[in-house]
Amino acid sequence: MKTVEELERELSKPSDALIREIRELEGDILILGVGGKIGPSLARMAKRAIDMADIDKRVVGVSRFSSGNLREQLENWGIETIGVNLLDETELRKIPKVKNIIYMAGHKFGTTGKEYYTWAMNTYLPGRIAERFRDSNMVVFSTGNVYPLTPLSIGGSAEESETEPVGEYAQSCLGRERTLEYFSRKYETPMLMYRLNYANDLRYGILLEVAQAVQDSRPIDLSMGYVNVIWQGDASDMALRSLRYCSSPPVVLNVTGPETVSVRWLANVFGELLQKEPIFINQEKKTALLNNASKSHKWFGYPRVSLRKMIDWTADWVKEGGVTINKPTLFQDRKGAF
Repeated sequence: MKTVEELERELSKPSDALIREIRELEGDILILGVGGKIGPSLARMAKRAIDMADIDKRVVGVSRFSSGNLREQLENWGIETIGVNLLDETELRKIPKVKNIIYMAGHKFGTTGKEYYTWAMNTYLPGRIAERFRDSNMVVFSTGNVYPLTPLSIGGSAEESETEPVGEYAQSCLGRERTLEYFSRKYETPMLMYRLNYANDLRYGILLEVAQAVQDSRPIDLSMGYVNVIWQGDASDMALRSLRYCSSPPVVLNVTGPETVSVRWLANVFGELLQKEPIFINQEKKTALLNNASKSHKWFGYPRVSLRKMIDWTADWVKEGGVTINKPTLFQDRKGAF
């Protein structure tokens, strides 16, 4: 892949299973927070699946659309758009009630110093959304950060593992889940908590960050020595397919790739591909933020895009000077300060 359009087509390619299942899905699809990193390609994937299934179903994307040309791009793809500030009650009421919701609105980067805003977005707003859309199915994007750092020997936190979020961002995300669970139980609203880490697009993600550090001869911090990664297109596909698994009380689902990836190994592979010697600082700790996503693999199968393919694509993107998004994951942070 050499262009953003080629990348967007790959990221929004629906699986055969999604095309089959979307035929059976009753009602339209509303994406709250479509303006984030994953939202646009997920919306386009939903529309492509609907078109390929030859059915009549709307995809509606909601965001502030305060800058750039995203709104025009989405509408060119056949996605309806609504521009609102979700924290404004009057504007919130402008959003039509839709049967199926992918809830992606939230705040992470810049939490430190604006903790109040993070809590408003991640914990207060979900209650308002749950009241407004009590009759919808809702897949709620969450994060593996709600789990603690765990010993490598246990293979990552599973859905039944205890939550123990580190830092205010992670705490507010668990607050989002708890708030929505309350309303799910109160109104019998079917929900699924989609605990994702870490999605990778060629323009952002852990793979890109490690590859860029190798290319630029910048030191790579091994303090968080092991990670999970998944191709963003696979994460989007699984999120849309998760609409059929929503229930009350909510289902919890970990979503990531099957591997526990060594950051040192990853850097060395990029070193070979980019013909650069990686530079390391610090040593691997005995714990890391890792998720066991075997439940999602049972439901949906393993990701279609393998780790090695993601690595090759990323290395080529970096070599060619491909467009990137300046939104680092901060995966190295062990104190949850985002």
